[in-house]
Amino acid sequence: RGYQEEDILSAGLAIRNEKGDVRDLFHRRLIFPILDASGRVAGFGGRALDDSTPKYLNTPRTPVFDKSSILYGLPLAKESISSTGTAVIVEGYMDVIAAHEHGFENVVASMGTAITSEQVSQVANMADTVILSLDSDAAGQDATLNSLETVWGAFGANDGGAGRRCVTGSSSPNRSGL
Repeated sequence: RGYQEEDILSAGLAIRNEKGDVRDLFHRRLIFPILDASGRVAGFGGRALDDSTPKYLNTPRTPVFDKSSILYGLPLAKESISSTGTAVIVEGYMDVIAAHEHGFENVVASMGTAITSEQVSQVANMADTVILSLDSDAAGQDATLNSLETVWGAFGANDGGAGRRCVTGSSSPNRSGL
């Protein structure tokens, strides 16, 4: 389509292997477009369709994509978060997709267990309550503890936390729905 190889590499869509060949970064993966808060495609996530590792792979950090500053699903969840006053933060794309499919439209994902203050700030302006619903595995439990400080810090930066709350919960990694 007229794109230069270097542009595709710098956008994080392909990689150059040790032989110097260029190949699709998301080969044999189910692709999830990742939108920024304005609804523009900023990057992609890919889930392995076989036993490849890592299981999930994101576009590498680029001038347009930084996963620490994006919440997956935010453009679709904004209206519901504002109207309910509640944001639910989960770990991954599939959690968001399943939640929205079942009518829980105020759900977004941190795209991993690390939740950043920049991510929380995006929903703190719309919600009085943030619910962390992270996996109950060891990584999810650690993330919940670490995220409490991040969430409270983002709320405190807005209004001292008055009238705001953070609720935590764990969910089984083997659950069939929310």
